[in-house]
Amino acid sequence: MTALPTRTPIRPASRPAPAGNPFTGAVAAEWTKLWSVRTTWWTLLAATLTMAATAGQLAIYAVNANTDDDPTVNPGIVDVGEVVAGALDLTQYVVLALGLFAISSEFATGTIRTTLRCTPSRGRVLAAKAVVVGVVTFLAGLLLGAVGAAVARPVLGEWGRAPLGGTVGDVVASAAYLALVGVLALGLAAALRGAVLTLTVLFALLMIVPLSLQEPGITVLTRIADAFPGVAGTHFLAGDTEPYPAAVGLLVLAGWAVAALALGRWALRRRDA
Repeated sequence: MTALPTRTPIRPASRPAPAGNPFTGAVAAEWTKLWSVRTTWWTLLAATLTMAATAGQLAIYAVNANTDDDPTVNPGIVDVGEVVAGALDLTQYVVLALGLFAISSEFATGTIRTTLRCTPSRGRVLAAKAVVVGVVTFLAGLLLGAVGAAVARPVLGEWGRAPLGGTVGDVVASAAYLALVGVLALGLAAALRGAVLTLTVLFALLMIVPLSLQEPGITVLTRIADAFPGVAGTHFLAGDTEPYPAAVGLLVLAGWAVAALALGRWALRRRDA
């Protein structure tokens, strides 16, 4: 009897491994790009030095004012958190470069085309950049706040105080402020493309226009200035209750950041890279 040939059992074809989350991949790519350029490291170093120098200078001013012969200018005991918040007026313009260059450098070099080929969804690209910029600037803000507090406390001496809870809260608030400003810079840079133009618009929004509106002392103009991102952020950092609570100041600043991202997304979708 002839043996029947043995049949090899047919195995179902193995299914391909599911692709990773596209957004997670985009975030990972943006994270790698941000940390692979020396500009990021130089920016963080410059921000740290600026914070240390500015916090030290403000602390010296507070000590000098308290020891001045004119009692009307004596600020009294100063919280270290106030010095840290005051130092952000200058330091923020260094930190926002992280958000600005995260996309303007790609427009300048043409690498934005490669980015959009790898991640065709322009909204996803901008959202991934926003997540990375927000996280990095928040972490940088924690570092900068700690540096500012460490420098200011010994300089203030008897004229300073640094309660642990209050100081930590001020440092976290400073980090949140810088994160939102960084995202605001990213959104505007996506819309305007040019680094110089974006920086000019940011400087106007954060300082020039609000100061111009506040200078005459006219109530209506002052209320308009309160709606600008820099002033709203100042109210948030100071913990003000007037003209609105500190939480509202944070929401106003966040609204500007979201609006800037929406404008940037619209510009990315409308124009060629």
